Amino acid sequence: MSFISIQRTPLSDASSETAPLDATSFTAICLATCKHLPAMRRTAEAQRLDRMVAAGAWTDAVLALIAIELPRWQLRRLAYDEGEWHCMLSDHREMPDWLDDAVEAHHPDMARALLDAFRAVVDRGDTPHLTQVPMYSIPPVNSEPMLCENYC
Repeated sequence: MSFISIQRTPLSDASSETAPLDATSFTAICLATCKHLPAMRRTAEAQRLDRMVAAGAWTDAVLALIAIELPRWQLRRLAYDEGEWHCMLSDHREMPDWLDDAVEAHHPDMARALLDAFRAVVDRGDTPHLTQVPMYSIPPVNSEPMLCENYC
């Protein structure tokens, strides 16, 4: 049974900050936040994700989910410090830390830290759907074209 076909449950019921990650909470988070995953039921990536969820490989499942849902975003840093995992996802990994507009999350469980960073990126709303065309501004109607050539 595909975890995508499980009935929708309220996100607040299925994902507690202290509860360990399980198939029900992972599915609830996916159904509440994912745009691409429901349309990808029969693809190899979705089947791979199903196998990871069935096996309980939560870290690999969250990394696969990030690759499917947020193709531009990459894991920039994952570090363990003082009993917590610190995760940073970045849209521009090549930029220095101080210039990058990255998303950070932390949690005692590594998979939860990754999942919290994923949810933070989705909550930002700056992740366009793959089929969306970028929007460009249209010049104001009251503007007039101006000749800028100099033939001297």
